[in-house]
Formats: sequence, C-alpha cells, structure tokens
Amino acid sequence: MEESIRILFRYKHYFDEFYTLQPSIVQKKIDYVLYLLQHVDRIPERFLKHIEGSTGLYEIRVEVQGNIYRIFACFDEGRLIILYNGFQKKSQKTPKSELELAEKLMTQYFSDKKKK
Repeated sequence: MEESIRILFRYKHYFDEFYTLQPSIVQKKIDYVLYLLQHVDRIPERFLKHIEGSTGLYEIRVEVQGNIYRIFACFDEGRLIILYNGFQKKSQKTPKSELELAEKLMTQYFSDKKKK
C-alpha cells in the first residue's frame, strides 16, 4: 500500500452528511479525488483550488456527468487536510451561505485546536 503524503480529517459532521446523501457514482469520484489529495504530490487545480479572498480555504472540486460538487477544506501543519462542508454547485457562483459556513467551521477548528 502506498504511503500517504497527506492525512484527511473530517471536522464535525458536515462532510459526512454531504457524502452519505450522494449517489454511489458521486461517492466513488469523491473517493478518487480524496485519494489523489492523500497520495499525489502536486494536485492539479481542477481537483483543488484556493478560494480567492479567503485566508487558507480551498475547494475540492469533483465533477460527475456534468454535475459539479465542491467540498471546502484547509491545510493544517502542511500534511493535514481538514474537510468541512460540501454541496452540489448549481450555478457559476458558490452559494454565500456555504462559503460562510466553511469559513465559520475553519475558524472553529483552529479555535478548538488552540484550546487543546
């Protein structure tokens, strides 16, 4: 088995709730992209992109049969990828509520981490 370059961490329940609601074909593609994040040194931008105007927030990009899905994440200590909420993208713009939730979760994650 290949050694992981990065480790995934699901913060709270948001990612898991999103994932379980997806059809198996979408889950398989999400699994594939998450595998790439863990094992490929340089991840193509079509799978992972920094969100402009944010401080460290990224979107994991998944496309299945013309449908677009996004999962918000950030890096912590270089090797750790924190997964937040996900959604199906239905327009060009990312829904403001989803972005605000991701930013809130990222703030909570780092706040929780400092308390430990």
